[in-house]
Amino acid sequence: MVKDKQAGICRTEGDTNMKTMLERGAGILMPVSSLPSPYGIGTFGSAAYDFVDFLKKARQKYWQVLPVGPTSYGDSPYQSFSAFAGNPYFIDLDTLVKEGLLTQDEINACYWGDNPTQVAYDAVFWYRFPLLKKAYARSEYREEQGYEKFCMDSWFWLNDYAFYMALKFHFDNKEWLAWPEDIRFRKKEAVESYREELKDEIDFWKFLQYKFYQQWGKLRAYANEQGISIIGDIPIYVAFDSADAWANPELFQFDENSTPLAVAGCPPDGFSADGQLWGNPLFRWDEMKKDNYAWWTKRIKAMSELYDIIRIDHFRGFDSYYAIPAKDKTAKNGKWKQGPGMDLFNQLEKKLGKLPIIVEDLGFLTDSVRKLLKDSGFPGMKVIQFAFDSREGSDYLPHTYTSHCVVYTGTHDNDTVMGWMKTAPKASVKFAIEYLNLTEEEGYNWGMMRAAWSSVADMAIVPMQDLIGLGSEARINIPSTLGENWKWRALEGQITKDLAKKLYKYMQMYGRINEKVLAEQAKKAAEKEAAEKEAKEKAKEKNGKSAEKEAENSAAEQETPADDTVKSEDGELVFSTTTELDD
Repeated sequence: MVKDKQAGICRTEGDTNMKTMLERGAGILMPVSSLPSPYGIGTFGSAAYDFVDFLKKARQKYWQVLPVGPTSYGDSPYQSFSAFAGNPYFIDLDTLVKEGLLTQDEINACYWGDNPTQVAYDAVFWYRFPLLKKAYARSEYREEQGYEKFCMDSWFWLNDYAFYMALKFHFDNKEWLAWPEDIRFRKKEAVESYREELKDEIDFWKFLQYKFYQQWGKLRAYANEQGISIIGDIPIYVAFDSADAWANPELFQFDENSTPLAVAGCPPDGFSADGQLWGNPLFRWDEMKKDNYAWWTKRIKAMSELYDIIRIDHFRGFDSYYAIPAKDKTAKNGKWKQGPGMDLFNQLEKKLGKLPIIVEDLGFLTDSVRKLLKDSGFPGMKVIQFAFDSREGSDYLPHTYTSHCVVYTGTHDNDTVMGWMKTAPKASVKFAIEYLNLTEEEGYNWGMMRAAWSSVADMAIVPMQDLIGLGSEARINIPSTLGENWKWRALEGQITKDLAKKLYKYMQMYGRINEKVLAEQAKKAAEKEAAEKEAKEKAKEKNGKSAEKEAENSAAEQETPADDTVKSEDGELVFSTTTELDD
């Protein structure tokens, strides 16, 4: 068994049915955007480092974030301009001030919204980019060795992304389908012409990615030093309005005009009579197979370097995916089609080795999906809220778990626990109260989290809103809706030391203590004790020598004249503090 200390993962070699094993531990789901900040949205600034310190105090092993890519229409992190790039919104402005690239007055002159509990997307969009332009103009980033290395390591996506964003802003922020035909189809002459015309703009977008990865790298390194591993979420699909779709149309189900033939979504179910119409372009898996899934290999490799553990959203889409005619307004007429299955994951493992992956296997699961999950060896998910929505038995009830899974009280798509207690059917709430022994005295949120922590699941993740005890007002996303999602932010005084202490006690109770942190603390304590002992011994030795020296000096004083005159044995003057000597 090989142990990855950084990611807190054990990997069993030679066992195709158990490619990834997790250490028992706990973590918190907290989007970067939801961190406290005076600048309209959470960033990689001081609040992020404070949150890592909170995780350490609470003996957590994991910090799970939502996708950190640049957000598109609707502000969803699952609809990004790139499957590889980072969100410029997360670049910390205070850090740029320390680097001499911005002034505090310039930042303070901007409007960052009036509600600190909500991400001010409009304000962030209109005010942040002009500030970043100033930082770009003042920076000497081209002279930094790190920049050259970053560009070399990221060339396979960075050049297309920076070019895409420069073009997008040039064409009034329109998606590439609305661009002039010559650049829409990436004709050679048009590409060369626009690259020359937009050279400075392209460099600006490269600069932003350099700063994003620079700041994220420091934050992740700090988290790892504290014994915290980062779980990063990646969607299975990319957005149509993305550099990925524009630069690689042959990999997607497009017609000759690069218009989608079919799009992604989910069929109607008990939660949605029309199903879910996501609108993402679908992959041409047959085309991807020809080069042994090279694009996916690059993507997973890049994400493995970005995060410690990868969570893949909508895992069932690799077994079979739901294809909806692109012109349809609902998901009712979609059809299930065959995905790549284990062929993809075998190729990924062949090229990249054992993969630190957990997967979202929620929703309607067929026998073939369950087989794919088993064959992959990736841990699946259990959501406790789902356990009480059915009148029949559910494999989301904690007593049905096996250890090889990740349990959540809820995800970014769920209501908070306190919100669910008020909005769920009364029969479901009654069942949850009886099954979990929930009480108002303990707090319904703490009782449901207790169920997650006390379960046999190796990994237990709870959203930050559940720890704070917030209601539906703090829900992050309502699927298939637009306008009010992805906005929740925590306030400065909500993530406290007392909360960390309370969480710590539960970790002790249910054996989810971060052993790495304890080991480091024990090591530091031992080093401190040894240093103190050594200091005492040196002081003792020094005091002993001082006493001896003092005795010698006392004896000498008795033999020396009062004016400190020193004479030779025959009485001739040698030195005196009261006599000036000639040369």
